[in-house]
Amino acid sequence: MSTNPVSLSEQALVEQFARELSGGAGRSRRHESADKQVSGKAEYIDDRPTPPGLLHLCPVLSEHAHARIANIDVSACLAVPGVVRVFGWQDVPGELDIGPLEPGDPLFARDRVEYHGQVVLTVAAETPEAARAAARLAKIEYQILEPLLDVEVALARKSYVQEPHIHQRGDAKSALAAAAHRVQGQFHIGGQEHFYLEGQIAMVQPGEDGSVTVWSSTQHPTEVQKLVASVLGVSMNKVTVDMRRMGGGFGGKETQAASFACHAALAAILTGRPAKMRVSRRDDMRITGKRHPFFVRYDVGFTDEGMLNGVVIDLAANCGYSLDLSGSICDRAMFHADNAYYLGDALITGYRCRTNLASNTAYRGFGGPQGMVAIEQIMDHIARELGLDPLEVRKRNYYGEHERNVTHYHQKVEHNILPEITRQLEESAGYAARRAEIEMFNRQSPVLKRGLALTPVKFGISFTSSFLNQAGALVVIYTDGTVQLNHGGTEMGQGLNTKVAQIVASVLQIPLEQIQVCATNTGKVPNTSPTAASSGTDLNGKAAEIAAQTIKDRLVEMLRGLHRCSAEQVEFRNGIVKVPGHHFTFAEVANMAWLNQLPLSASGFYKVPGIHYDRAAGRGQPFYYFSYGAACSEVIVDTLTGEYRLLRTDILHDVGTSLNPALDIAQIEGGFVQGAGWLTCEELVWSDKGQLLTDSPMSYKIPAIGDAPADFRVTLLADHANPQRTVYRSKAVGEPPFMLGISVWCALQDAVASVTGYRKHPLLDAPATPERVFWGCQEAE
Repeated sequence: MSTNPVSLSEQALVEQFARELSGGAGRSRRHESADKQVSGKAEYIDDRPTPPGLLHLCPVLSEHAHARIANIDVSACLAVPGVVRVFGWQDVPGELDIGPLEPGDPLFARDRVEYHGQVVLTVAAETPEAARAAARLAKIEYQILEPLLDVEVALARKSYVQEPHIHQRGDAKSALAAAAHRVQGQFHIGGQEHFYLEGQIAMVQPGEDGSVTVWSSTQHPTEVQKLVASVLGVSMNKVTVDMRRMGGGFGGKETQAASFACHAALAAILTGRPAKMRVSRRDDMRITGKRHPFFVRYDVGFTDEGMLNGVVIDLAANCGYSLDLSGSICDRAMFHADNAYYLGDALITGYRCRTNLASNTAYRGFGGPQGMVAIEQIMDHIARELGLDPLEVRKRNYYGEHERNVTHYHQKVEHNILPEITRQLEESAGYAARRAEIEMFNRQSPVLKRGLALTPVKFGISFTSSFLNQAGALVVIYTDGTVQLNHGGTEMGQGLNTKVAQIVASVLQIPLEQIQVCATNTGKVPNTSPTAASSGTDLNGKAAEIAAQTIKDRLVEMLRGLHRCSAEQVEFRNGIVKVPGHHFTFAEVANMAWLNQLPLSASGFYKVPGIHYDRAAGRGQPFYYFSYGAACSEVIVDTLTGEYRLLRTDILHDVGTSLNPALDIAQIEGGFVQGAGWLTCEELVWSDKGQLLTDSPMSYKIPAIGDAPADFRVTLLADHANPQRTVYRSKAVGEPPFMLGISVWCALQDAVASVTGYRKHPLLDAPATPERVFWGCQEAE
């Protein structure tokens, strides 16, 4: 029996709080904005009340991929009723260039245009309709130049936005010469439009002393703050960026949201009126970059058993006209050119090719998916060459022990759980039996062919630019026991705010409903890193945990002194704080702290330990840990038309100790479908003049519900806490599931290979559209 019995009323209170605490860290809890989103009450930038005098901006875009600007006439634009002003490069009071890492991205084209869709002017008007009408009347004379549009031509001409980079281990060329078997190949991997539900948008309110408040749909508020200040020629403390939520980002709003905010800020400062830039879907798709298309060449040696013995891979990224983040993206593609496999002697070269297309940018996986597709193509090619089951080839090449656990960039692969994941998924998906059944079906079916593939994922977690692995948070407790939470991450639908709130609720042991997550604001949490690289919860959750723990430690110290007890005797649990002989609600303790003049706010800061990478040497430890997973997908293909269906997918994925299983499963499902869409139906097409032809939902197809597998089974790997000291031993879940979609592409190649009795590898380009699948079948026959 307890020496401090609780009264009936107190016991009822404890039980009530215990029920309310069902959403602490580690428990499924719905998204904090779910009710508002399904009811239409969630506020996005375009839902904000229209401030008096608001100006609407519309861009005037280049109609050529490469040309000199000879003359501009905007007189017809200014004659449109409601038009206030037309802006060009001459109007920028500060820096014209807004390149995130290096110069090369002018806010307006100055003397020449570098891609079809580049912003030349913006029109500011009283209404969106007037701005659009005027933008169509701008007269721009060009001297046409020859555009460079083909990545293979750019590679041959050594047209680069950054010099090539190399990862090397051993002597790959000697290993190739000595290999028992050798295959070569080359293929293209297509790009991908972000197609966020909420398009690019920003609204700016001018304030006192040349200051501005910026509402931007951005994954990187601090970069928007920095670049707006740079364009306006003011210090960063004059710019405050506010970001409550985005309607999707996927990397497309990491760097490229900044230009829209800069345009709106420029109009606001030069007119003294609030300004908003909300572009149409078509303009959005023309202006912004995509996932990088890649051209891949490989030369691979292997043993009779299919073990890699010499690997040379060239990864040529189509970067578009400027650097943007292409250096880091191509680096990550190189880092993931091994995926789950020990390459042995290897030479991986990344080329950053410059073309006259929109500057390609971050996209979920950040180059990692392209590197993984390259090595998975190689695994399938080896299997067809030797007549082996592709899964057997994959398992034989998994990272192992001793010398077989070092990557081509010299980081050790520790705590590798892929063999266990693969074993469990093979069994739960019935892989062996289904493989035998499918092979029998294909022998008996001349037209319809089924394909099966089980592919792994090993994805490195951390920003490869080491300085970005930091985050801050601000936690405030009020005297009624409620909490206001601020952190540097951005909510784009992934559930970051929910998870960070659950972490704070667990530290303070209070109901989740007592925590209000505020908009991300550069005035509250400064110098933030982008919400990218799957690091949102790892970084911001840890910073919030530290801040909450700081306040909790103060409260414990206060109670220890007031009640003359040890710190161990002070217990926070289910909204009740216990000290010997007394029980208090959390609100009572918070008010007690105020009366005792104790600070009830704290900032938290976290940086990831042990990350380093010597880029000149091409070696180091760029990742804090690896996330793992595997997917088994089955497809059926009509060889006469190329049409196919995804029949079933089984996924087993590693999230460490899950902070919120419901949100994690949702991320895995969404990531998988988006990855499968990239490799199957999402095809970007440009004209021979560099104009994007797939610039709307009419011509660009994202996956619909019918493209998801009819039988979809997702399981979280159990009992595998993250060995690293992440927040509650969880693992990142934003990007790794995207690569699970590779299993669908491999299953399609498996079905096409069955046309030849699996004797020939089809070597399909991605995306494997029905047309490409059809021609693959025709070539096989």
